[in-house]
Amino acid sequence: MDHADKACELFAGGLNCAQAVFGAFSDVTGMDYDLALRLSSSFGGGMGRMREVCGTCSAMFMVAGILYGLGESYSHEEKTEHYKRIQELAARFKEKHSTIICGELLKGLSVTSTPEPEKRTEQYYKVRPCVRFVRTAAEILDSYIAEKTPECLNK
Repeated sequence: MDHADKACELFAGGLNCAQAVFGAFSDVTGMDYDLALRLSSSFGGGMGRMREVCGTCSAMFMVAGILYGLGESYSHEEKTEHYKRIQELAARFKEKHSTIICGELLKGLSVTSTPEPEKRTEQYYKVRPCVRFVRTAAEILDSYIAEKTPECLNK
């Protein structure tokens, strides 16, 4: 099963959008699966259901941080290059969905920003486009990693 299918399966199983993407890549990041889910759990619903940056994008950026990110010591150029990478990932997502903002992605749907998550019913999955965003983020990551294999995977 590829990462996109895995992420969609995790989302359909009840994980939030960020957990689904970040958890699907735990094999690549080397992070313990449970830890990956706990770390990403706050980012669903556009940062704790505040409808800000889509959780799938936050997960993409976290995976990129683990694979390509900066530690304690880095140059100005390295920092610039990393931010450029994050902006490129965001641009790829925007190419497909016009925005990385959760509230804008869900425009036209009856959604709230209350902290209480919606029940995952058949109707929820029928109406919500989120699984498409989960798939897009995972596909973008797989494509990016294939194009620019991080040093940590070359070992």
